Amino acid sequence: MAIFNHRAVWQACVLALIGIVLISVGIEFDAAEAIGDWIRRHEAHEVDEVMFALDIVGILSIIYGALRIFDLKQERKRREQAERRADWMAVHDSLTGLHNRHSLEEKLNQMGKRHGGRFAMLIIDLDGFKRINDLVGHQAGDAVLQAVADRLREHVAADSVFRLGGDEFVVFVDRIAAAPQLARTLLQALNRPVIFRDTSLDVGASIGMASCPDNAADARECLRCADAAMYVAKSTGRGSLRAFDNSMREQMLLRDRDERDLRAAIRAGRIKPYYQPIIDLSDNRICGFEALARWEREDGVLVSPGDFIPLAEETGLILDLTESLLATACRDAMTWPSDILLSFNISPIQLQDQLLGMRILRILSTAGLPPSRLEIEITETALIQDVRTAAAILSDLRTAGISIALDDFGTGYSSLAHLSNLSFDKIKIDRSFVSSFQDQERQEKIVKAIVGLGIGLDVPTTAEGIETANQLASLTGMGCTYGQGYLFGRAMPAAEAARMLSTPRGQEASA
Repeated sequence: MAIFNHRAVWQACVLALIGIVLISVGIEFDAAEAIGDWIRRHEAHEVDEVMFALDIVGILSIIYGALRIFDLKQERKRREQAERRADWMAVHDSLTGLHNRHSLEEKLNQMGKRHGGRFAMLIIDLDGFKRINDLVGHQAGDAVLQAVADRLREHVAADSVFRLGGDEFVVFVDRIAAAPQLARTLLQALNRPVIFRDTSLDVGASIGMASCPDNAADARECLRCADAAMYVAKSTGRGSLRAFDNSMREQMLLRDRDERDLRAAIRAGRIKPYYQPIIDLSDNRICGFEALARWEREDGVLVSPGDFIPLAEETGLILDLTESLLATACRDAMTWPSDILLSFNISPIQLQDQLLGMRILRILSTAGLPPSRLEIEITETALIQDVRTAAAILSDLRTAGISIALDDFGTGYSSLAHLSNLSFDKIKIDRSFVSSFQDQERQEKIVKAIVGLGIGLDVPTTAEGIETANQLASLTGMGCTYGQGYLFGRAMPAAEAARMLSTPRGQEASA
């Protein structure tokens, strides 16, 4: 029995055995009568009362020992339950109860060791999920995901369904011939409305399908083929099903090549942080830099962040890329004056990682940069994926002393809800408003409203994309706190940023 593996239980057993031996010896030599005679001879010294007290203490000790053993047994049971719960959470999605991305990786690794397997994969992406999150709220989005998980479990074994994160799911099908009919059945099930608080939520799904060995040589390649088919299905229209075919292979090969190039660039450190100055509009001085990723190929060609950042997110390389960039940026920031802030963007994918706070703090500790000098920027898209996990991560970061900025404010539907439910240290006004607010009255009113909201909430605002002195004057007059844009400087390498900080006027920005 497991209880006998505990040290305290063994000690109790040993003491009980010693007690039995002593009792046996006492009986053999009439120890009880001898002790009784001795007590009677010394009754004047109240020895009998002392012996009675010792008897009481002994009985109570036995009772205490029994209770302690019971407590240890209960504690061991609770610990085993906690360990089982932790093991379950490591491979399951907490919201839906489905297997998670980590569990999928383990399955892919296991299947990679098998040869000659025949199976199919379905990748399911929900249609209209973001709209439900934006218009109805995250509780409705969570209800949709839970309903989708229940419907998938009705038709597929629990160990064959995985949630990749967001609104994307993977299904393994053991028999290739059964995959098309299963996919059609799932489409019908997932295209039914979800009822949330007496409201009918219109949701659907698109499915990509691939099989091994017909389309791919192994499980990982099959997953990529199914993913390519899913993107084609999404582009076809709502509720579509597409099976992988050779017409998609060229596009997939190009994607694989880009992924290999990106992986090699991250490994070689060719993607570096550039720094765009952030200006305090009250005195026109540099108060920080935003780190922006820049990739220059060996042939000198610059790759747009709009191309390689989404690729890094889709291929799972965003973690390695972010850690590399943040580590370099923190080392560079250590060469700046102690009052200069480092602002760093976090991908929406990373806000699903419950260990994100620990990873960031480890990087800060290694570089020696105080948490108070780091500002993490997140977008509304990052919050939509999993608001509970994101809120917990942001709370941990703020508790550690890291400030949080809500980036691209005003470009989504849920900004006010986010400001109401979560704590932010800064609001960043998207450049799309700043670039045109002087020419469009409605845009100007929006910018004034955002700045006024920041003032009312006592949250500083940063205007992005300032390019002219007139824009700067207008934003300063509105009460905007900070500014970024080509007027103050483009993103620059670390050496140029250091030279900019060493200007004679001590960090003063020049237009």
